[in-house]
Amino acid sequence: MEKFLKVGAVTAPHGVHGELRVFPTTDDPERFDDLDEVILERKSGREAHTVESVKYIKNMVILKLSGIETMDDAQLCRGCSLYVPREKGVPLEENEYYIADLIGMQVFTDDGKAFGKLTDVISTGANDVYAVQTDAYGEVLIPAIKACIMSVNVEAGQMKVHLLPGLINEKKTDRSDG
Repeated sequence: MEKFLKVGAVTAPHGVHGELRVFPTTDDPERFDDLDEVILERKSGREAHTVESVKYIKNMVILKLSGIETMDDAQLCRGCSLYVPREKGVPLEENEYYIADLIGMQVFTDDGKAFGKLTDVISTGANDVYAVQTDAYGEVLIPAIKACIMSVNVEAGQMKVHLLPGLINEKKTDRSDG
């Protein structure tokens, strides 16, 4: 299991005083109000910063972090990810999972056959969709609904799915007519 959970990605500086425009990658963007500290992941490594202020503009979070004082400082953070320690993660309800725990999970069909590897979680309006990379069918998109997701075992890194009709396209063989 991951020790840190991603909560956002820095998209750009905001203003001239070192504020960061952050795209939240959490289901509850207002959780930033409760954060005292975040981990900024740069190419050179991870560094802890105190959260000095939080504002919201449309679907973005505007963060002021300690040690980032100018627009130039903020520009160097463009493209960086923000994390919190797992223990600071939002508590989960039953049948809820952190995306970090799902990515890389081995996926099996309900008859026990290996199917593929979960590579992405796509948030749509109604429900999440799991992108599963398979050898036989390429990328398969599986809706995260009870009819499809039979079980998730985070500790074992495994998910069991039921493939509803139409979710996969059987490989077609080339036939020449004569």
